[in-house]
Amino acid sequence: MTDVASQSPAPRPDGLPHRPAPAAAGSRAPLELARRVVALAEDKKAADIVLLDLGELTTLADYFVICSGGSERQIDAIADAVADGLRAEGERPIGREGAAASHWVLLDYGSVIVHVFTPPEREYYQLERHWAAAKTVLRVQ
Repeated sequence: MTDVASQSPAPRPDGLPHRPAPAAAGSRAPLELARRVVALAEDKKAADIVLLDLGELTTLADYFVICSGGSERQIDAIADAVADGLRAEGERPIGREGAAASHWVLLDYGSVIVHVFTPPEREYYQLERHWAAAKTVLRVQ
């Protein structure tokens, strides 16, 4: 007889449940997905790309990818490149919010949330400061 309690992962420090591993075909581990987002954004010359690990801080998402674009056109190009690139690889966003005209776009992939801002909007919202307790996995400047 197997002890079920011994098979459960250790509780999170915040007491919240662990996020289940991806089960659907074509899904990938959250960190792998986040790193792919970084690569796609980098291909469109996104500036100051930051990958934050939120896994121990919230159940909202495991990772945030935050980056900047210098114009409305570039913000659209970055967001479209991420969405199109991941769609071609079988990953579909749960949602897309904002618009280049509002100087920010958000792509929600469940475990990974992508934020694309103009520099003034990024400074205004200060996500890196708000999530200062998150581990910075990587920064591309």
